[in-house]
Amino acid sequence: MREFEYVQATDVSQAVAAVTGDPATSYLAGGTTQIDLMKDGVLGPDRLIDITRLPLRGITRSDGAIRIGALTTMEELAADLTIMERLPVVREALLLGASTQLRNMATIGGNLLQRTRCRYFRDITCACNKREPGSGCSALEGFHRMHAILGTSEHCIATHGSDLAVALVALDAIVHVRGLNGERAIPLTEFYVVPGDTPQVENVLAHGELITAVEVLLLPEDARSGYLKVRDRVSYEFALVSAAVALVMEDGVIREGRIGLGGVATLPWRAYRAEEVLRGRPAQTDTFQAAAEAALEGATPHRDNAFKVELAKRTVVRALSTTAGEDS
Repeated sequence: MREFEYVQATDVSQAVAAVTGDPATSYLAGGTTQIDLMKDGVLGPDRLIDITRLPLRGITRSDGAIRIGALTTMEELAADLTIMERLPVVREALLLGASTQLRNMATIGGNLLQRTRCRYFRDITCACNKREPGSGCSALEGFHRMHAILGTSEHCIATHGSDLAVALVALDAIVHVRGLNGERAIPLTEFYVVPGDTPQVENVLAHGELITAVEVLLLPEDARSGYLKVRDRVSYEFALVSAAVALVMEDGVIREGRIGLGGVATLPWRAYRAEEVLRGRPAQTDTFQAAAEAALEGATPHRDNAFKVELAKRTVVRALSTTAGEDS
């Protein structure tokens, strides 16, 4: 790891100004991904601004919504009673997303900004357009079993690693950020950017903008939700495919459905077309299968990850069936 300057921030405005004014300066919170990338030589900031003592921690509930401070840990959020009772899909995504040790360190803001687990991005001897624009993408011709089949481009097929972000995308979460020009609120569905010709651009944040909180509208009290993660092993592992689903039903008919997909896309993927298929139809297997087909429309698999198309469809059907109570 190269040498860097360490600064402990005592004020949000001070931290934002320090990072915004220097392209070689970055924020440091839990550091569970960032420090690994620095050790591997993928990241090499000249200066780190430690924000862990800023007043950006805690969970508050207002009418119909919950607001989560960006420095709240994954474990703290998973233990929140409102999350347990009204948003089980979020709790399940948190618990399946990391080990207890990591959940006690990793922050909510940092989790949303975690970098891809693509082996070629993390190996500085390999070509990676995300790490070094214009250098090429070793994953395209290399081993890409874990890589994306949705939202890809000829320049990048790396998946997004967050389980939590998949659940929050399905719930229309809003990200609150602070920059030199003030505050703004960004729907999480508009926060991430598909790679296109610029895979190094992963989200809409300007350099120095700081996530301060995440706001999530509560599901109706009669809603059901859940998170299904399919992976190579039961112990801590990243998803081959995951599905975050929420259903509001009346007399066996789906009034509203939400579906987010993980492990298959370059960003946390909202399956809008599948949600349209669910609306107004009975909560039964043929409906769920039709939604699954719609969710994978436009998939572009490669040599090693073509199996993900069928696996993702089955995951969607299973997640919807379980959440609707069809498996009981």
